[in-house]
Amino acid sequence: MSLQTGGNRDSGSLSGGTDLLGEAFYPLYERLFDEDSTFVKDVETKLAQSRMTDTVELYLSRSLGIGFISGLALWILGLVLGYGLFATGLIQIDELLGIPVGSETVLNLIETLRVPALVFVTGLVFGSIGFALGFGSLVAIPYSRASTRKREINMLLTDSVSFMYALSVGGLNQLEIIEAMAEADDTYGEVAKEFQSIVKETEYFDVDYRTAIRTQALETPSDELSQFLTDMLSIVNSGGDMESFLEDKKEKHLRTSKQEQEITLETLELFGEMYMTLSLFPLLLIIIMVTMQMIPDANVEDSMIFMTVYGLIPMTGIGFLVMVSTVKQDEPGDGYLEMDGGSQRVETARDDGLLDLGLVEQFTGEHSVFSRIKKREGTHETKKILQRPHIFFRDNPLYTLGLTAPLTLVIVTGAMMTGSAPLSWQGMLDNPIWGTFIYIYAPLYVMGIPLAIFREWNFRHRNSVMSQLSEDLRKLSSSNDTGLTLLESLKAVSDTTSGKLAREFEMMHTKVNYGTGLKQALIEFNNKYHIPRLARITRLITEAQEASNQISDVLRTAAQASENQDDIERERKSRTRMQVVIIVMTFLTVLAVMAILQTQFIETMAGLEGGEADADAGGGGGGDMEGMDMTEAIDIQMLSLVFFHAVTLQAIMSGFICGYMRDADLLSGIKYAVSLATVALIAWTMVA
Repeated sequence: MSLQTGGNRDSGSLSGGTDLLGEAFYPLYERLFDEDSTFVKDVETKLAQSRMTDTVELYLSRSLGIGFISGLALWILGLVLGYGLFATGLIQIDELLGIPVGSETVLNLIETLRVPALVFVTGLVFGSIGFALGFGSLVAIPYSRASTRKREINMLLTDSVSFMYALSVGGLNQLEIIEAMAEADDTYGEVAKEFQSIVKETEYFDVDYRTAIRTQALETPSDELSQFLTDMLSIVNSGGDMESFLEDKKEKHLRTSKQEQEITLETLELFGEMYMTLSLFPLLLIIIMVTMQMIPDANVEDSMIFMTVYGLIPMTGIGFLVMVSTVKQDEPGDGYLEMDGGSQRVETARDDGLLDLGLVEQFTGEHSVFSRIKKREGTHETKKILQRPHIFFRDNPLYTLGLTAPLTLVIVTGAMMTGSAPLSWQGMLDNPIWGTFIYIYAPLYVMGIPLAIFREWNFRHRNSVMSQLSEDLRKLSSSNDTGLTLLESLKAVSDTTSGKLAREFEMMHTKVNYGTGLKQALIEFNNKYHIPRLARITRLITEAQEASNQISDVLRTAAQASENQDDIERERKSRTRMQVVIIVMTFLTVLAVMAILQTQFIETMAGLEGGEADADAGGGGGGDMEGMDMTEAIDIQMLSLVFFHAVTLQAIMSGFICGYMRDADLLSGIKYAVSLATVALIAWTMVA
């Protein structure tokens, strides 16, 4: 029951050529697994859904080989560890089960075999764990890939159906719609790859497209796409109206998209309430341990407080980020479009970077003139960056770290060499705020503030064209309805509308007048901003305008899809704003409690220590508590420093969580982290 490795699979194999490991363990596979077993069939299905080219027999044989190797390695490690623990007497074993044995011979036999048995069991346990890790991790790969593909397909299916409906409105037949969908993999990702499988089956394996659709409906990891393909097949077989079918499906998936967004937002609200509880747990733990330190017989080490502050608080934040990432849906795709046949100009604009000099690099070395051009082009690009560095950093925010990271290193190193920064733990205790500022706040400010500013500028610059997109698409549709071509409609809308999108329409009109194709002008406009949502709309328009100049229905469909996304985005921003407020209020609560502990507890203990000393000098009485110093077990300076570090770490982690919940982007959290950390610094400076 091997899988066919035909045109309906991507090159997702983990190894190429002859798989010696898989072939070596194939006999073991035949002994352990039945071809009709549920497990084998399930793995075979996941291999198909993840688009991996391996047959199930070869893949499971290789998994057994990896499991055997990892199990053997950990078995040897377990034997060595067991021998080191038990045979050398490092751990004394008096009794195993405590069962009385009447026979002296049996007792002697048990005494003789006890240590070898423990060593053997230790090796066996470690070997079993190693085999499970090796075999299980490899088997889990197709499940993980299939799950990832399913998630992306479900996210893009609504826009994909709208795209197919627009093409049907534009006059394309069933086969042309399927082929156009298959070619749109730069926009519709995994959905397009599912249609590529249908096209390849029909082109290379002489399979009729009805059978190819039926096969793909069974193999796709998405139940929603499977249902869509099944319904499409029934329309194809019955000769029904494909346009009406796609319109109904478009409306259905628009409603489904809104419902899924509602479920996601409700889940995030639940996570926000969970974070409030989780983030307060380290605070309660710190209070309990500080209180227990005052009890003479309570053995509470300072290391437990350190683990709570420097371990539990960051781990709680990171764990919450991972949990949110399983629900929070980011935009799939990079937003770039490609020209059919490949355009050097478009590809160069897409790949443009700090060290990329454009088209000249493709010809350097053929003639000496191109080498000279490359040198002068490098000088020109460098001058352009130096003349307008803010524009360069706006377009490439992460490059700011190339300047700020060395500057941070110079500042911290200089402070350490001049002695202004504490170089020991005692130095940090003596000057906690300044030491923390040098080692934590200075790097955060020097690297974080420029990155946050340019990242926010980049985000607003790229998304500025989206504010009037839906309205301008409606205007384009109305202009196209009057008989104007798409190019003339772009000019008409740009003359009657203000804003960045109108200027881009005017620029596209100018480019076409100077010889650039309309499709290329549209793609260059999209790649300038490379927003996934804009790319899907641009792809829809470029495909439709190639078939006809009268595409008002297509433009209305694009406008409707854009308006639906606007509604979802407004709802998302409104709901996530509340989550950000909850997280910020939770941090302020932690900060307030820590400040109260510092002023009302730590400083009171410090004053109490001096007061008790005066009382002892005066010879006051005291019963059982006489002469007892309640602050002997409490390091006042250490607690003050640890409290400050706790609120600082809480501020940074809360900031990144706010940004991720707001925009599904960790870089978005830098501005929140800097702001909350500044609040913590100012508050603690006033308190301490």
